[in-house]
Amino acid sequence: MVNFNFFMNDVVRQAREEIVAAGYTELHDAEAVEAAFARSGVTLVMVNSVCGCAGGIARPAAAHSVHFDKRPDQLVTVFAGQDKEATARAREYFEGYPPSSPSFALLKDGKILKMVERHEIEGHSPMQVIEKLQSYFDQYCEEV
Repeated sequence: MVNFNFFMNDVVRQAREEIVAAGYTELHDAEAVEAAFARSGVTLVMVNSVCGCAGGIARPAAAHSVHFDKRPDQLVTVFAGQDKEATARAREYFEGYPPSSPSFALLKDGKILKMVERHEIEGHSPMQVIEKLQSYFDQYCEEV
C-alpha cells in the first residue's frame, strides 16, 4: 500500500527544490510577499504547483527562461496549495487575472505588467512558455 501523504510530501519537496535551484526565492508568508513586492524593479513571480503536466512544463520554463540577455531584477515563487497565505497575498497583486496555478506574473514596482496563466502553459511545450516569458523580458527588463 502506497503512503499518499509521503508521496505528496516528496512531490512538493522536489517541486520546491527544482525552482529554488533555478534561482528563485521562496516566499512562505504574506510578510515575505509584501517585502519582495515592495522592492523597485521588475519581479517575476512563479506560482508553483504540484499539478502534473502543467507544473512539469512551468518549472523547466521558469528555470530556462532567465538565461536571456534581459531578465527580471528579482525571481520569487509562491507555492499554491502549500504556502496558502503567501499565494493569496501575491494574487492580490495580480489585478484582472483569476487565480491560476501554475502561472507566472511579471510585476514592476509591485504593479502587474503581464501574466502567463495555466491555460497558456498546459498543452504547450516548455519552449513555447520560455519564448512567451522572454518576449515579456524583452519588453520590460534591462540587459544584464
